Amino acid sequence: MSTNALRARRVRGKGAGLGLLAWLLGIAFFLPIAWMALTSFHSEQDAATNPPSFAAALTLDGYREFFGAGGGASPWPALINSTVASVASTLLVLLLAFPAAYALSINRVRKWTDVLFFFLSTKMLPAVAGLLPIYLFAKNAGMLDNIWLLVILYTSMNLPIAVWMMQSFLAEIPVAVIEAARVDGARLPTVLARVVAPIALPGIAATALICFIFSWNELLFARVLTGVVAETAPVFLTGFITSQGLFLAKVCAASLVISLPVLAAGFAAQDKLVQGLSLGAVK
Repeated sequence: MSTNALRARRVRGKGAGLGLLAWLLGIAFFLPIAWMALTSFHSEQDAATNPPSFAAALTLDGYREFFGAGGGASPWPALINSTVASVASTLLVLLLAFPAAYALSINRVRKWTDVLFFFLSTKMLPAVAGLLPIYLFAKNAGMLDNIWLLVILYTSMNLPIAVWMMQSFLAEIPVAVIEAARVDGARLPTVLARVVAPIALPGIAATALICFIFSWNELLFARVLTGVVAETAPVFLTGFITSQGLFLAKVCAASLVISLPVLAAGFAAQDKLVQGLSLGAVK
């Protein structure tokens, strides 16, 4: 057997091994979600059995109780608050991060690497370290239990990572395309909206999805700074853990419902997400 044939066989064997490993990792990540979904359709008695029963009768009682059929609180205000905070903060992040990334990648300002490091350094502070000052500020400003306070916080928390991501995406845009638009008389707003944005759309979609996920899943600040009016979905979910015990079926049903918007957004933008995260991977 020739050397080329041996090399080709080794490459195919290595590819098959990596493929098998990818499948095993995918299954390992999927099993907890599948188990949560299955448990959500069980009664509380069946969900609490040990070892778990796979053949237990299926029921929608967990979902009925989550949506307030048993006289409990309705989840819709919390879901609406999470949607408003996540969508509004993501839009603000994109509006602020896009021109900032342009100034740090294409039309670079002086010491742009120091600016990027400053953005990154703001993420080095533990979130809990800034919790008390932010709480005192919100209390003195009369903004406790206000959804727009969360919008401002989520925008400031996600802006550094958004600038870093979009800077790497915009750096891959050919400068000749932008220079051609300038020669044709296009001003900066036109260049950003009609030239840069369409080319960087996969990267913008990937950045938006990650910022939306971070905002939707945030719990610490929402738990401390909100009460009843601005309560978000993760805070509402913690209400199912009571002194009476852990109602596993209802918690799994609530977790699955609250996870659906993120899963739906990821599924809808999966092609743009893959393209955006792979920008710059191949020179």
